[in-house]
Amino acid sequence: MTTAHPELSEKTDVIVATATAARPLAAGAVLRALRRSPMAVAGASMLALLVLFSFVGPLLYPTNQTDVNLLDALLPPGEGYPLGTDPNGFDVLGRLMLGGQVSLEIGLLAAVFATTLGTVYGAVAGLAGGVVDGIMMRFVDVLLAIPFLFFVLIIAARFTATPLTLSLVIGGFSWLVSARLIRGEVLSLRVREFVQAARLMGAGDRRIIFTHLIPNTFGVIIVNLTFQVADAILVIAALGFLGFGLSYPVTDWGSQLSSGVAYITAGNWWLIYPAGLCIVLVVLGLNLLGDALRDVMDRRR
Repeated sequence: MTTAHPELSEKTDVIVATATAARPLAAGAVLRALRRSPMAVAGASMLALLVLFSFVGPLLYPTNQTDVNLLDALLPPGEGYPLGTDPNGFDVLGRLMLGGQVSLEIGLLAAVFATTLGTVYGAVAGLAGGVVDGIMMRFVDVLLAIPFLFFVLIIAARFTATPLTLSLVIGGFSWLVSARLIRGEVLSLRVREFVQAARLMGAGDRRIIFTHLIPNTFGVIIVNLTFQVADAILVIAALGFLGFGLSYPVTDWGSQLSSGVAYITAGNWWLIYPAGLCIVLVVLGLNLLGDALRDVMDRRR
């Protein structure tokens, strides 16, 4: 009785060995490359400063952001109030810190939710191919054709806005881009030797997706995550500016912009410029870091 295809076993070993060389860059190598990138250093520094400002700042500069004090309303920057007060008498500097916490938390949660959903959806579509892939991606195309902000506004107007609901709503409409990106990566990866080797060794579709395909798209996932956070923060700011943001006492930078617009012609610049600057800096920092990550982790460059 003959043994079962020894040449096949030898070929499989070679394929598996070749596949290990196609693994994503190690975290240490990525960090070393980022430290040498001025763009990455600038972006990470902006984000670190804003995170410290939002989460550590209230510990060093505690303020009352709950009780309205109309006697101190609309005070200009000066002693006791470095950035003045708003129409409700709240310290604007303390308000910016509180708004930063909410904006960053919603942005990160929405981005993680959208990236996770889009990654799994895109990986399944790309691996399935054929009719299944066509149907799944046409569904994505239909949703992409609908104005994103239109849907978010309808849902925000219908339901009470909370940090969790806003995160789920924004993430639930932001996963489409992630799905298209991951699907494109999987289409090129599914014909690679390590996927064929996994199939020869009896791996099912679920194992191939979560063990072989998604780990090899990790670079694209991380880069897309940074851009998703930036986009989510911009959406939060837009909703707050349009009056569909969070309700008192919770606030975000967009809501502060919205409340300050009515007073900008009166010369109360401190009600709008600081919040606008925070939004610009966090989005700029995320975009710089995302661009640097893309340059470092894209193995085809």
